[in-house]
Amino acid sequence: MKKLIAFFLLLALTLVSAGCGNTPAQAQSTPSPAATPALTQTPASTPEAAPAEAPKEAPAEPAQENKSLVVVFSCTGTTKGVAEKIAALTGAELADLVPAQPYTAEDLNYNDRSTRATVEQNTPDARPEIASDISLDGVTTLYLGYPIWWGQAPRIMSTFVESHDFTGITVVPFCTSGGSGAGRTGETLGEQAGTGTFLASTRFSSGVSDNELQSWIDSHK
Repeated sequence: MKKLIAFFLLLALTLVSAGCGNTPAQAQSTPSPAATPALTQTPASTPEAAPAEAPKEAPAEPAQENKSLVVVFSCTGTTKGVAEKIAALTGAELADLVPAQPYTAEDLNYNDRSTRATVEQNTPDARPEIASDISLDGVTTLYLGYPIWWGQAPRIMSTFVESHDFTGITVVPFCTSGGSGAGRTGETLGEQAGTGTFLASTRFSSGVSDNELQSWIDSHK
């Protein structure tokens, strides 16, 4: 009987030992990836680009003023008197066209065909020399005065127009005479110049009024 009891006790101990040996060890707790908060990567701070400068505007060019000039050739003072009135009415500067060799009273004797002026007017290629240059810088309107000699403009006027560039200039010719008209003197001077805008010449008497001259000036603006 004792042996039977001992057998059952031994059997029970064996079963208990086997049960303990088969219990799996607890797996180490490993946090799941989902449970681990993700590290948020903060991007490196990028310096802000400096705002582009607006292109600088070029300074506006000043508007060109309408500059007027009165140029006159006068030996006896008649044409010079008209030119002075035109200069006063327009506010223009006045410049004398002075010959390098001044004309004397004998040079202007119409009754002597051998006088200097007569010979020059009968010689289309004659070009009397001018004493000093007249600047046309900035001029937009040029009033050009001269007497009529033997139905033509004096040859010194040809010297003047052929030695200047009249591009961008409106030339308004005027003349005086004892009886002859202006003819085509303005147009002829324009053809000789080859540049600029030459209008037809207008003849005035020595006693022309300011009102008449003002109307003429206004008609050419």
